[in-house]
Amino acid sequence: GKWHMGVNCKTRRDHCHHPLNHGFDYFYGMPFTLVNECQGTDDPELAKSLQDTYWFYTQMIILAVFTLVIGKLANLFPVKWKIIIFLAICGLLHFISWFSSYGFTKYWNCILMRNHDITEQPMNLQNITSNMLKEAITFIERNKHRPFLLFVSLLHVHTPLITTEKFQGRSRHGLYGDNVEEMDWMVGRLLHVIDKEDLKNTTFVYFASDHGGFLEAHRGNSQLGGWNGIYKGGKGMGGWEGGIRVPGIVRWPGVLPAGTVIDEPTSLMDIYPTVVQLAGGAVPQDRVVDGHTLLPLLRGTAQHSRHEFLFHYCGVFLHAVRWHQKDSGTVWKAHYATPVFQPEGSGACFRRGICPCFGDGVTHHDPPLLFNLSQDPSEANPLSTDTEPLFATVMGRVRRAVEEHRKTLTPVPQQLSPYNNIWKPWLQPCCGTFPFCWCHEENNK
Repeated sequence: GKWHMGVNCKTRRDHCHHPLNHGFDYFYGMPFTLVNECQGTDDPELAKSLQDTYWFYTQMIILAVFTLVIGKLANLFPVKWKIIIFLAICGLLHFISWFSSYGFTKYWNCILMRNHDITEQPMNLQNITSNMLKEAITFIERNKHRPFLLFVSLLHVHTPLITTEKFQGRSRHGLYGDNVEEMDWMVGRLLHVIDKEDLKNTTFVYFASDHGGFLEAHRGNSQLGGWNGIYKGGKGMGGWEGGIRVPGIVRWPGVLPAGTVIDEPTSLMDIYPTVVQLAGGAVPQDRVVDGHTLLPLLRGTAQHSRHEFLFHYCGVFLHAVRWHQKDSGTVWKAHYATPVFQPEGSGACFRRGICPCFGDGVTHHDPPLLFNLSQDPSEANPLSTDTEPLFATVMGRVRRAVEEHRKTLTPVPQQLSPYNNIWKPWLQPCCGTFPFCWCHEENNK
C-alpha cells in the first residue's frame, strides 16, 4: 500500500528510504502519498500555499524583466542586456523548478513499485483496488505455513477518494461514504482469506487510522474529508483531538476476549514493540523507543497504558502534550500552539487547504491552553488558575516532562522546508530513460 516515506537520498537508485532497506522483505505499493494530482480531476492539493508562493515570485521576476526591457528600449534608465538576460534565465529556471515540482506530480510521483522496480508510472487508479487486494491475498497464501507480518496501508479514505464503480452511490454519505464502504469490503476480504486458510486463531490483526478526518477536503460545495464527531479539529492540526483520537480495533480469537473495550491512550508507535514481542524478539536497548507493547492491556494483565505522556507534533514543532495522570486517571492536555482557523471559528483551515505548523498560521500560547480531557473531550473550555486549582501543578509537571523528552531527541532536517519540496531530477524514480518515465504494469511483467 502507501509507504509515504520516500525512496532516494543522493541518487536515483540508492533506495535509502525504501521499505526493503527498513526491515521489510517484500513491497508493493506507492512510495509516496496519494493526492488529487494523481487523478487530475480535482483541485491540486500538494503544498498549495507553497505553490502560491513560488508562483508569486515567478510573477515578480517576470514583471522585473519586463520592466527592465521596456526601460532599456525607451532609454528610461541605463541597464546592460547581460543583466536582463541573466535575470530572465534565473526566472526561467525558477519557473521550471516550480512547475517540475508540482505540474508533473502525476507523472513523477504517482507511481507503483514492486520491490525496487517501478511497475506503473503514472499509476492506473482504476485498477489499484484490485491490484492491492490481489497482492495482499497472494502474500497471505504464500506465507500461510510460517509466521508473517503483513502491513497493509490502504489508499482508501484519502483524497481523491478513488472508488470502483461497484461501490459508487452505495452510501448515503456521498463519495466519502462510498469509499469507506469499499475499504470495509477490502478488509472483510482479507479477514475472509485468513479464516479460509485456517489462520484465524493464530493471527493477530490490528486495524486503525493514522489520523482523524481531513476537514478541508472538498469538491465544490461537498465536504469529502469525513467527520470527527465531538472532537475539535482534524488531520494535520498538531494537537487537537479530532486529528489524533482514532479507534484501534484488534482481533485474535482464542487469545483475546471479544467485545472488550479499553479506554486508555495508546499510540500507533505501540505497534512496533507489540509485533516484536509477538515474534519473540527484544526491542533495541541502544535508543529511545517511544512505543510500548499493547499485549498487557489487551490480555488484561495491565489496567493502564504505559504512556504517561504523549507528545503531539506538527512537523518538527511540538504543539501539545497529553498527561495521563496515574494516581487519579485524569487525562490533561496542554497546547503550546494551535492552528489559526480560516475563516475564524470554522474549525478548519479552509482558505489554506491544510493547517500550517508554524509562522503566521499558528497561535502560540503562554501559558499553554490546558484542558481536562476526562471531563471536556471536545476541548471547549480551556482552564486557568481561576477555574482549576491544580493548574500550576499540572503545568509544572508537563513542563518537566517536555524538558526530559527533549533530551532524548536527535535533531533532523526539516522535511517540509521549501528546498525539500522542490523537485530534484537526480532523485526522481523513473521506469524508463529519464525524463521519459512512462510504463504500464500490463506491459511490464
